[in-house]
Amino acid sequence: MIFRHLKNRRFPVKEKKAEGKLYYDPEEQEPVIRCSICTGEQVAGLRDRKTNAFAEVMLIRDESDLELFKKIAGVDHVRKIY
Repeated sequence: MIFRHLKNRRFPVKEKKAEGKLYYDPEEQEPVIRCSICTGEQVAGLRDRKTNAFAEVMLIRDESDLELFKKIAGVDHVRKIY
């Protein structure tokens, strides 16, 4: 997994094969899908609850990608933000 540093925090950016689990602190971050109003592009990632910083994890192309993200994030429902 590749990490990006942002204000002394580590955010996972990409995972070549999303086999396993996405590790994050649920009190500080939440898994969300960022949707583009213009193009409809959907990107799954983690949003920092305090700063609203978004760290991309994967591109959502279809329903199977969404299910994979839910599985690696360990959640049943993912909120969409615009």
